[in-house]
Amino acid sequence: MMLCLKHSCLFGPLFGLLLLVDSANASSLPDFTDLVKQETPAVVNISTTQKVHQAHSRFPHGIPNLPGNPPFDDFFRRFFDDDKEGDGEDYETESLGSGFIISDDGYILTNYHVVNEANEIIVRLNDHSEVDAEIVGSDKRSDIALLKVDKKNLPFVRIGNPKDLEVGEWVLAIGSPFGFDHSVTAGIVSAKRRTLPNENYVPFIQTDVAINPGNSGGPLFNMKGEVVGVNSQIYSRTGGYMGLSFSVPIDMAMDVVRQLRENGKVTRGWLGVLIQSVTRDLAESFGMDRPIGALVAKVFPDSPSERAGIKTGDIIVEFNHHEVTSSSNLPPLVGITPVDEEVPVRIIRDGKSRMIKVRLGELPEEEELAQKESDSHQGRTRLLGLTVEELTSETRNAMDAPDLKGVVVKEVKSGPGKDAGIMPGDVIVRIGPDEVKDISSFRSLVKKLPSGKAVSLLVQRKSGPLFLALRVEND
Repeated sequence: MMLCLKHSCLFGPLFGLLLLVDSANASSLPDFTDLVKQETPAVVNISTTQKVHQAHSRFPHGIPNLPGNPPFDDFFRRFFDDDKEGDGEDYETESLGSGFIISDDGYILTNYHVVNEANEIIVRLNDHSEVDAEIVGSDKRSDIALLKVDKKNLPFVRIGNPKDLEVGEWVLAIGSPFGFDHSVTAGIVSAKRRTLPNENYVPFIQTDVAINPGNSGGPLFNMKGEVVGVNSQIYSRTGGYMGLSFSVPIDMAMDVVRQLRENGKVTRGWLGVLIQSVTRDLAESFGMDRPIGALVAKVFPDSPSERAGIKTGDIIVEFNHHEVTSSSNLPPLVGITPVDEEVPVRIIRDGKSRMIKVRLGELPEEEELAQKESDSHQGRTRLLGLTVEELTSETRNAMDAPDLKGVVVKEVKSGPGKDAGIMPGDVIVRIGPDEVKDISSFRSLVKKLPSGKAVSLLVQRKSGPLFLALRVEND
C-alpha cells in the first residue's frame, strides 16, 4: 500500500506536466474559425444541367460489363449499342461544383470542367438564394471559367500572391464535396509548380487538403484569408481523395480572367519546340555536370525558336531569367509570357553556354498544335493544300529511281497543289529552276513563290516525270 502511494506521488506531477505539454501543442495548432466565418459568404455552390443523347440499346438492360475489359468489349458496344438510325432519347444530367465571388458586381470564378457544355448554370449563394449565371468566358488549358450573376453588393474574396506560399504552410479549402455546401477542409502545401500529364501550362499548387468531387472550382485560402488557388484536380486511383490535391495558382487564374474580360479569349506564349527530360547519361554525353534543363528534340518549322536560331540538341537551362531545372518547368514559364515579347533564353550547345533572344509567338489552338506535333513526328509538312513527307528508300525502290531526290505527296486537299494537278504519290522534284532536296528546301522554295504567276513544277510519277504549272494567288 505504501508502495502504491509512493508511486502515485511520483506520477502526479508527471501527469500534470504531460497535460501542460499537450495544452501547449494544442495551442500551437492553427485556428481556422475566424477565417471560415469571414470568407464563407463569398463561396458559392454551382449546379449545372446538361442535355445528353442516349441511344437505344439492343440489350433491354444495357450491355453487360464483360470481365477483364476484354479487347472485344468496344466492338460489342459499337455493334450492338450504336444508335445507327439516330433514334434514342435526350435526357438531362446534373453536376455539382464550387466557385467564389471575386467582385461585388457578381463575377464568379470556377473551373472550366464544372460548367463545360452546361445548358443551365445555377449559383447558390451563402444565404441559400439561387440565381442563374452566364459564362463570360472559359479557358480549357488552365481549367478556368468566369461566370456572371445579376446581383450587386455581394461579398467577395481577397486575392493573395501564391508566389509567397511556402511548402509546409497551412492552407484551407471551402467547397461543396458531394453536394455538402460550404464544407471546410485544411492541410498544408505539399509542393509548388507541379506539372501534371496533359496539363503542361499550369504550375499547380500541390496540397494534402481533402478535395473530393464537388470541391472543383472552390477557393484555396492561406492563413491570412486570401485566395491563393482554385481547387481543380486530385490524383486518385479510386475516384476519391487520396492525399494529393492540385490547385491552379490564383495569379494565373486572374490573368485568365483579365484576358477573358478584355479580349474574350486567352493567348499564351509559344516557343515552337518539342522537348524532353535530360537524364544523367544524357547530361554526361552533353558535357554537363548535372541533369538539368529541357532538351530540344525538335524545332517546329517557321517557329519563334527556328527564327531565333535554336537547334535540335540544344538544352534550355534558363528562360526569361528563370532557371529551368527540368523539362516540365519550361511550358508554364513560356505560357505565362506575353505573345510577341522578346525574352532571353540560355542554352547549352556543344558543351558551351550561350544566350539567345527569342520573340515569342502565340500558342496555337489544341487541334492545330496536335497536328503540328503529329506532322513533326512523321516528318511531314502541310503547304499548298498538300501533305508531303521525306522521301524514303521504299519510295525510291518503288519508282525504280535509287538516286531520286524530293518530297513525296501523301495527301492532297483544296489549294494550289490540287489545282495544278498534283496527285498523292507524286514526288515533287523541282520547283521552277530549283531542286527540292528535302522538306526544308521544299518549304523554303514555297515561301519564295511569286503571287499570281505560274511556276513550273516537276513531279516524278511511276509512269515517268511530268511538268505541271503551279500558280499561287493572293489571299
